[in-house]
Amino acid sequence: MEKFKEIKTTDYNYCLPDERIAKFPLPNRDSSKLLIFNKGEIKDDVFTSLPKYLPSGALMVFNNTKVIQARLHFRKEPTGGPKSQGALIEIFLLEPVEPNDYQVMFNQTSECKWHCLVGNLKRWKEGALKRVLTIADKQVTLIADRIESSATGHTIRFNWDGGFTFAELLEAIGEIPIPPYLNRESQESDKTTYQTVYSKIKGSVAAPTAGLHFTDNVLSELDNCGIEREELTLHVGAGTFKPVKSENIAGHEMHTEYIVVKKSTIEKLIAHGGNAIAVGTTSVRTLESLYYIGVYLGDHPDASEDEMHVPQWAPYCNENNAISTIQALENIIKYLDNHHLEALKTSTQIIIVPGYNFHIVKMMVTNFHQPQSTLLLLVSAFIKGEWRRMYDYALENDFRFLSYGDSSLLIPQD
Repeated sequence: MEKFKEIKTTDYNYCLPDERIAKFPLPNRDSSKLLIFNKGEIKDDVFTSLPKYLPSGALMVFNNTKVIQARLHFRKEPTGGPKSQGALIEIFLLEPVEPNDYQVMFNQTSECKWHCLVGNLKRWKEGALKRVLTIADKQVTLIADRIESSATGHTIRFNWDGGFTFAELLEAIGEIPIPPYLNRESQESDKTTYQTVYSKIKGSVAAPTAGLHFTDNVLSELDNCGIEREELTLHVGAGTFKPVKSENIAGHEMHTEYIVVKKSTIEKLIAHGGNAIAVGTTSVRTLESLYYIGVYLGDHPDASEDEMHVPQWAPYCNENNAISTIQALENIIKYLDNHHLEALKTSTQIIIVPGYNFHIVKMMVTNFHQPQSTLLLLVSAFIKGEWRRMYDYALENDFRFLSYGDSSLLIPQD
């Protein structure tokens, strides 16, 4: 394990000029460029051509999470004269606390608690924040109380009148949390363009951006080419933008993200020999986490949802590679059957770095990632260290980078 922890983050740095960061998406999602890395050979195409590079009969897995309008703004009561304006406070929703189930949370009609980041905290020392809004011609008062603080954020209790759901409140006043590196305010268009066309399950504060290139036409062409499609859910946390500041990767703590995988999807994976094409690094992390969950369940068949959590360094303990992928997936099916469940619900903190042994993902669709990021380490792990040659090609051939940028299809050496 120690050799993995000693990986130097500076070895995964490159020069990314600001003008190469796509600040807005292309008018047509699927007209983005597509870099094909095929067992060491590199070429480029357009994203609409993706289906022709995939083997017929393969299984492609998508993350169907939906970005929530997680940024809320409140103004403190002014303390000056009649023309004074109170301080602007931003509350950024990270994850639900009470209730802690996303779907139950969004259906609350009077009160809930979230773990949040707070902007301009120094101006909010005490007291509640209040905002009056209008939904369906009805006035609603939303109140935010900071009830607990920790090193990772603050617990905020929200309560409101009017009988509307918390989801309806977010639709009315929340803002889409576009990535900070875009260096611009979110716009009305981001509500559409920063969602995949197949997004369904609310919970993310960042989009699974590899999926932003897909259109209904591309999905239909995948079907026509005999590519089977399945979906899972990983709610992307704000930690995805957290830079790696430590000299070695050992000093970086991965964020925890919540996953839901249907029993039918796991059965489909088994039918495909435990092999899949992953759309995005979030799908990769979820699929690969299934192996370690299955290993754990083999020894702990009555584990709780929390006990199935995949710790950051679990993949690098040799004893965790003792069973086949199919056996691990079958262990999950057995667990779901024994507990009369139709979906696996747990969380993962998995980090994938060079030297990682992939169990399920055989091909990957992904965007171009930030220097010295854990996502770049994941890409390097997948293509056996050839990330720099791939990124040099992308920079030299006018590819657009990061969330609204272009895409790649990665097919590693056998």
